[in-house]
Amino acid sequence: MPMMDVEEPLTCPKRMEYGPCGGVRADLSCEMVPRPCPFATSGGVVRWSGPAPSGAPAAPPPKPLVLSDFTVRPYDVDSVAAVAAVLRGTCDGVLVGEHHNRPDLPPTLMTRLLGDAGLPGWITLTCRDRNRVVLEQELAGLAVAGAAGVLCVTGDGRAHGMRPGVTQVFDIDSTRLAALAADTGLRVAVAESPDAPPVALRPARLFEKQRAGAQVCLLNHVGSAERVDRFLRAARACGVTLPVIAGVAVYTDERSAQALSLPGLGLDRLAVQRVLASPDPVGAGVEAAVAEARALLAVDGVVGVNLSGLASGRGEVAGAEVKAVVGERVREILDER
Repeated sequence: MPMMDVEEPLTCPKRMEYGPCGGVRADLSCEMVPRPCPFATSGGVVRWSGPAPSGAPAAPPPKPLVLSDFTVRPYDVDSVAAVAAVLRGTCDGVLVGEHHNRPDLPPTLMTRLLGDAGLPGWITLTCRDRNRVVLEQELAGLAVAGAAGVLCVTGDGRAHGMRPGVTQVFDIDSTRLAALAADTGLRVAVAESPDAPPVALRPARLFEKQRAGAQVCLLNHVGSAERVDRFLRAARACGVTLPVIAGVAVYTDERSAQALSLPGLGLDRLAVQRVLASPDPVGAGVEAAVAEARALLAVDGVVGVNLSGLASGRGEVAGAEVKAVVGERVREILDER
């Protein structure tokens, strides 16, 4: 994979130094402005030029992990408790996102609420809404609060018309955030989107995140387990040794399927059609998710799965109930091994 050394900052609207992000469009244009992504059209990956991580790499988990997306109503502590009660005991932890289109409780507070509910929290930090000082504060707070891990992402640009007048910060990007997190003692996760353009640069970009301090990778959705296997083979050829948690698409209706139909995410479209056309779409959606999890866990390098998405358009608790059933089924598969 070609590499490049950059002497002048690239003109990225997100002020990234280590791109491209996962929002590159099919024509290699930027999600923020209608012009080509400078990283996607450069022909190479920017080398990590910061210090090497000082801590030892995180050991892979002793058994495959089952994580679940944690979807709750904005600023609603009762919703957190209700969803946590459904998911508790069906997964090894929950992945808490940060969203451009709705507000979320502060990461440290969410970590404490999840701890009180008996759920380990993997907390997402984006660079969109916080400057570097506040990101450093959040990392220190997550370490004190006892977060199971932190997922470092640059963050989607806020959609047009969403919170007009609110500044999008982007002081740093996901690679530099991972480097900051590596010194906190937290388990540092980064994301990668194997099917996001430019596909050929994604394996080498993950290697640079590893060099910056990432300890585990969460993969966004791809169309098949075979595609994940090809990506991981290419990543290993670049030097990647990170354990990988692969995304499992969980959907049972049109709304929850549409929520996963985003640029850079690959879904098995035939599987989606079968679920939505089924006389029992909830049962079919559960079976599709379990089958995808089984296939992904058989891929060399995949140490866990993340049950991702809304799962249901009927509300947060209904979605949690679907993911709880999938989680229990996946754990049964693991217990049989």
